[in-house]
Amino acid sequence: MKETLFDKLWQYHRVADAGDGYDLLAIDRLLLHERTGGVALKELAARGLKLKDPNRVFAIMDHIVSFRAGRNRDEARSPGGEVFITQTREKALEAGIHLIDTDSSHQGIVHVVAPEMGIALPGLSMVCPDSHTCSLGALGALAWGIGSSEAEHVMATGAIRAKKPKQMRVRVSGDLPVGVSAKDLALYMISKYGAAGGQRSAIEFCGSTIENMSVEGRLTLCNLAVEFAAFTAVIAPDQKTYDYVAGKSFSPDGKNLSDALKRWDGLFTDSEAEFDFAIEIKAESVLPQISWGTSPEHSFALNDTIPEAADQRALDYMGLKAGQGIVGKPIGGAFVGSCTNGRLSDLSAAAEVLKGRKVAEGVRAVCVPGSKAVKAEAEKLGYDKIFKAAGFEWGEPGCAMCFYAGGETFAPKTRVVSSTNRNFEGRQGPGVRTHLTSPAVVAASAVAGAICAPSDLDGRG
Repeated sequence: MKETLFDKLWQYHRVADAGDGYDLLAIDRLLLHERTGGVALKELAARGLKLKDPNRVFAIMDHIVSFRAGRNRDEARSPGGEVFITQTREKALEAGIHLIDTDSSHQGIVHVVAPEMGIALPGLSMVCPDSHTCSLGALGALAWGIGSSEAEHVMATGAIRAKKPKQMRVRVSGDLPVGVSAKDLALYMISKYGAAGGQRSAIEFCGSTIENMSVEGRLTLCNLAVEFAAFTAVIAPDQKTYDYVAGKSFSPDGKNLSDALKRWDGLFTDSEAEFDFAIEIKAESVLPQISWGTSPEHSFALNDTIPEAADQRALDYMGLKAGQGIVGKPIGGAFVGSCTNGRLSDLSAAAEVLKGRKVAEGVRAVCVPGSKAVKAEAEKLGYDKIFKAAGFEWGEPGCAMCFYAGGETFAPKTRVVSSTNRNFEGRQGPGVRTHLTSPAVVAASAVAGAICAPSDLDGRG
């Protein structure tokens, strides 16, 4: 029988039939963060249950931690948030799991840290109480988001009950135009096929465009699959993947690596395997994208106009009108960071635009690297000096202004360009109007003080 990559990953981890159409799957690694991890660990202990294998559980501080330079060990970005940090630390140490604390040199956003440390690897099954866990499928892992109570079950049993989803192939062929990124490709796909276009299926991204894409670009693309209503996303591992994971803290080495490579070489879709759904995208048709409304599907090419049939509630919230373009719309905020676009290549793209330029007066611009490793490398390359000289705040790693958790944010009705993944009402704060786009467009707009493309800055910045 011809199998897809997802079939192989699922079958390899399938332990038993769990009834009612569900399977019991073995989980190789569970990721926790302080927003829910401490609670899950506390509840597990209260029930008198022990972890089946503490070595397979990782707690990483990212959601609530302050992004302020010089933050202290327990400093949170929301009032009372330090409780999440201290409780997670206490319970993680009691349970004997891997703890990547706020003062660790490896700290950062869970979906950035897991790939860069080799916690996420081809062929592994991975879950986390966070919907963007699908990012890790970019390495050929079976990874998806779960609830806090499910995390407790995984800790106690090493397995989870799940129903195998239908499958979708998204083939992207050709070369992306200059200046078009994986973020643009994802927003294009979501806007063209709708926020429900993924149909809760397991998506495999493939085609020459994906093969030519960097691993960091693949992580961005898979990250946004959940905004397409996918169960998860996967990309077949290749030599780029192997080179990326080589030598990392939790990657195999020696004979273990040799054995792993033999397994990984089988992680591909058989030529005649069938999918339930299929989408074909020509890469050359993708232009730089930006969102205009309150869902990632409310996106279009930067120079387009808002559709006449646009959602009126979204327009009212965003202070826009149908038939209107948004290039030139004044902004009050700009953010570069998140598990979508907080990696080194993202900071590099923004820094290239900012070099020798200044953020416009009245714009609060913030850059938060996705991890301390990203921050250290960016500083080694001098990106921090470029951001600071331009007028950006240079923050400490974490989820930061991707989502509002109380405390510091932009003022209501502030128009913000953001490299994050969600533009829902209030996502970045009460009444904040978020436009999703690439790091390069965020940087250009911050300089112009209005939404624009990097090419629009010629003679202006």
